[in-house]
Parts: sequence; structure tokens; C-alpha cells
Amino acid sequence: MNYNQNHKIAQITPETLIIGVDIAKHSHVARAQDFRGMELDNTCFFENTKEGFQSFLDWINQLSQESRLTKVIVGMEPTGHYWLNLAHILKENNIKFVSVNPLHVKRSKELDDNSPTKNDIKDAKVIAQLVKDGRYAEPTIPQGVYAELRVAKKIRDLLNVDLQMVQGQVHNWLDRYFPEFLTVFKSWEGKAAIHFLKLECLPHEYIQYTDEELFTYLRQVVKRSIGMKKIQALKEAASRSIGIRQGAEMARLELRALLEKYEFIQTKFEELDHQLDKLLQHIPGVTQMLEVTGIGRDTVAGFFAEVGDLNEYQHPRQIVKLEGLRENTSGKHKGQTKITKRGRKKLRGLLFRAAMILVAKNKAFKALHNYYTTRPDNPLKKMQSLIALCNKLIRILFSIGKRQFTFQEEKMLRDIPHMAPLVEPKAAA
Repeated sequence: MNYNQNHKIAQITPETLIIGVDIAKHSHVARAQDFRGMELDNTCFFENTKEGFQSFLDWINQLSQESRLTKVIVGMEPTGHYWLNLAHILKENNIKFVSVNPLHVKRSKELDDNSPTKNDIKDAKVIAQLVKDGRYAEPTIPQGVYAELRVAKKIRDLLNVDLQMVQGQVHNWLDRYFPEFLTVFKSWEGKAAIHFLKLECLPHEYIQYTDEELFTYLRQVVKRSIGMKKIQALKEAASRSIGIRQGAEMARLELRALLEKYEFIQTKFEELDHQLDKLLQHIPGVTQMLEVTGIGRDTVAGFFAEVGDLNEYQHPRQIVKLEGLRENTSGKHKGQTKITKRGRKKLRGLLFRAAMILVAKNKAFKALHNYYTTRPDNPLKKMQSLIALCNKLIRILFSIGKRQFTFQEEKMLRDIPHMAPLVEPKAAA
């Protein structure tokens, strides 16, 4: 992405054919104009199909030849996920495409006819005008390993949703049929707890087993740490359970289905983690990133899934803006740095969680967080400090990815002027 306004405007030359596309689920609308904003040809309507995309490409080629415009730039709103198929087709045909903020489109509609009315033909024209004025962003479409990582991250998010749902459903089952179970086991997800649940017993049915039978059954999965005392505690809790006894057959079927679903999700997590390890091996700098105390595989994989290839960026500030952090300033007033919520939500969440872990485990980030929140001049609140550390993490990951160097905590602190005096100099050799 390139956020330099002058550079964007400079890309619109007298040889540029500007096309605005209003994206929808089934059909799209495109309008064209030159660098001065003069409209060209008629409106192009095309379907969200292979034939529709080909007719759109043919329309562009014909219009380019008729207008003698050698450069083409296509602007569109990133409407849900419907724009992605067209974006990939344009990339494959080496046609430059950019995205326009839907909020800008909404606020620009009244400039021509003093009406906020929405229709596809009008929106396509407004999009083209915004592109002409350089009010667009250049989205990064992940390719190769980065595309694989983005899909993997989406799968992980879906699995997390399913896992949380199953966890809640098992808790619901226990609350109904064996509420005392969690007084014996801290969590039902431990090996021993799950193994006992697989007996598919209601509380009064545990009494049918002797202690030795349950002990032998337990040793199938747990060889030590849990023994006869835990079994006796389980039977004692079962003897005084207030769990429901009616509908026992379907209760057992429900529990079996939930546990099978839980284990299926865990298996998919293991498969996904194995694939992530293989994908990350192909990205420069990942080995050095994983050596940073507090940075794990999921953080690195999530970062590249959201950002893509670092070679697409010239400066880490572009990723900071992609994250959605801005500073309010007016005249001599300098406002607070805060999240605008107009960036990538998943990237913000990932970096924020990583910053919290770094403050706890990485002595350099911990020292910097302590300085930000306790300095006598303009101390930051804890949340503000964590946001600042998110940006620091972006710069570190960006630098490591570009140059593949080993991160050193002491060196990071020495390179910060106000932190250097706090770092003890190394003893002379």
C-alpha cells in the first residue's frame, strides 16, 4: 500500500483511463473517465461470472484503443468479499486496481446533484472521481504462501468459534446431568476428565463400577499424577449429585456427539498447526522473529496473514496505518494517539494481544511500558502505552523481515535515547 497523496495523484496522467466499479453480489456497474473527469463511452454492466468478467475486460480494451489511453486504473469499493474475485482477475491481467473508502463515496455523492440518493450508476461515477483525485488505497492481494496463510488464519478463526461453542455445550450438559463433576476436576478438557466422560455415565451409574475397575480404565490414558483418591472423590460427588436422571439414553447420545465434535476440532487444529509450520519456513525473517521472547508462531503467522509480503511496503508506517492508529492534531494542539477503528480489526487484535504478552515476558518491552506509564513528563495511560508498543512491534517485525537480523533486547533499549541511561553498560571484556 502507498499512502503518499502526491504519489497517488502523480499516477493519474493524461494517458490514464480511470474506471469506477460499483460492486454487488450478482452484477457490477462500471463507468469510465479521463484524467480531467470527462466521461467516456456508455456505462458497462457485467455479471459476476467468467463471461461477465471477460466482457468487462473487452470493454476496457476497446475503450483504451478508442480513447488512445495506454494506462488503466480501476477503482472499487471493498464491498464485503464480493470484490475479491474481480480484483484477482484484474491482477492476473496486469490491470492496476485500487480501493475507495465507502465513507468517502457516501459523502461525495451530493457534489454533483445535491442529492444523497444511492444508485449503482451514480456510485460508479463517484468512485472514478475519487480515484482521479488520488483518494484511494492500493490493497495488497496476498499471493503464494501469504495467500495460504490468510486462508489458514480464517480456518483457525472458524475452528475457534466452533471450539467455544462445543465447550459451552459440554458445560451446559454437565450443569444439567452432573454439576458436581467440576468440583472433582478443574476442567473437563483434561485427559482424565474426558476419559471419564467417555464412559457416558450419569452420576448414579458411576456407583456401579468398583474403584479398581475405574482405576484400570483411567490408566489407559493417564499413567500417573491421578490415582485412587481422584476416583473416590468422583464417586463421592456422584453419590450426592442433583443431576437429572430422566432422558438418560438421549443424554448419553448428546454427550457422545459433543465429545466426538470436540476431538474432531482438536485434530483439525493439529493439522492446521503442522501446515502453518511448513508455510512459515518459506518466509524470510520468521526464524529470527520466533527468537524474540514473547513472540510465538501464531503471532507471526497471523501478522503475515493480515499484512502479506513485506516487500509490498516501503515503510512500517504504512502497516501502522493499515492497523488503524491515528493522532489528532490541530495548530499547536497535539491530541491523544488512539485507534480509529478504520483499519484491519484482526490485525489490531493480534498486535494488542502480542503486546500484552511482551510486556509480561520481554524485559525490553516491559521496561519501555514502565517508562511510558511512569515518566514525569506526559505519562501515558496503560492502554495508550500498549498501543504505542503495538507500533513498536510493527517496526521490529518489519525490520527483521527486511534484514533478517537477531533481535537484542538491550540493544533496543540503548537505541532509544531516553531509555539508554537506564540500561546498564556491559562489562568490559
